[in-house]
Order: sequence, then C-alpha cells, then structure tokens
Amino acid sequence: MQKFIYKLQLRMGGKCISNLMKYIVVGMATVFVLDQVFATFSFSSMLSLYMPAVLSGQVWRLITFIFIPPNTSLLFIVFALYFYYVIGTALENQWGSFAFNVYYFLGVIGCLISAVLTGYGTNTFLNLSLFLAFAAMFPDFQVLLFFVLPVKIKWIAYLDAAVYLYYFIMGPWTTRIQILFSLVNFFLFFGKDLFLRTKQEIGYLKHRRQWKN
Repeated sequence: MQKFIYKLQLRMGGKCISNLMKYIVVGMATVFVLDQVFATFSFSSMLSLYMPAVLSGQVWRLITFIFIPPNTSLLFIVFALYFYYVIGTALENQWGSFAFNVYYFLGVIGCLISAVLTGYGTNTFLNLSLFLAFAAMFPDFQVLLFFVLPVKIKWIAYLDAAVYLYYFIMGPWTTRIQILFSLVNFFLFFGKDLFLRTKQEIGYLKHRRQWKN
C-alpha cells in the first residue's frame, strides 16, 4: 500500500488537502448548529447520501454526507467532534497529509459504492474507519470512559469491532454492504498487518497449549 501511495503522490504532484479533518469537523459542527437553530428543517436530511435524490439532480449529496454530525446530544457533540479532530490530526501527522487524504477518500468511495448498491449511504462506518486506524496506530492511547475511567483505546476498538461484526452477521444485506465497503480503506491499509498478527497470536496459543500438554 505504501508503494501505491508513493507512486500516486508522485503522479499527482503531492496535491492534497492539508488539515483535512479540521474542515470536516467544522462542517459537522456547522450542520449540527443549523439543525438545532432551524428545528423545523433538517439540514442533515438535505445533505444525506440518498441515491434517488442524487439521481434527481441533487448531486451535492455525493460529498456533503461526510459533514453530517454524529447523532448525539448537545452535551456530547463537542467531545465527539473534538475526538474526531484529534484522531484525524494524529493520523495525518503520522502518515502525512497525502496518505491521510488517500485513506479518507478511499472510505468515501466505499460509501458511494455502498449507496449505489443499497440506495443510501452513511458516514457512520467511514468515521469508524478513522477510529479503528487510530486504535491500530496508537493502541495504548488512553481515553476517559464516561469522563472518569481511563481505558486504552485498543479495548474500545475491540468492543466496537465486535459490535459491528454482530451487525454484519445478523443485520440485513444493506447493512453488510455498508460496513464492508465503508471499511475498505481500513482493510487496505491494515489488512495485511491484522492477518499476520492474528496468525502470530494463533501460533502462540498453539505453542502454549503444546507446552502445557
């Protein structure tokens, strides 16, 4: 994947959006405020990735869906958006702006493909892909669960992965497609490492079992 990004960066002259997460978070905050101020009109619904509306001419939905804020309360929206900004900025600082752009927009393309197949797309799993990438890169980073309990982010990531695996297995086919395609960026960037790590863990467990016997 690194070779592909390097070649793509050379071909595109390194053109990318610096501080991408800042613009996304500001967009989410703006939409959230507008939804609260104009309670009788949902701006989020006008920005959502609804394919029949796109086909009727509302092509802005192909990109504006990324600015729909998480469905949370006024109390938690500040923390949610701040957290998005922190993890997105950390990934950009770690990879560089170009590679982070590739990661994020691969996820956007996955969302678009799932919308074509199901009729509707969401940024929920796209945002999840950022969180999973951050947890993979910084597994020992600590967050305060319920603002009190310090927990390493890898354990939250494991829990989220288990929940969405359940949704993937038990949910309708539309949910499966949305999860699969929206996380394509994560699997492209981390799939090989996850496979090798899982293989190593299985080998370790087998060796430990043999040693006990």
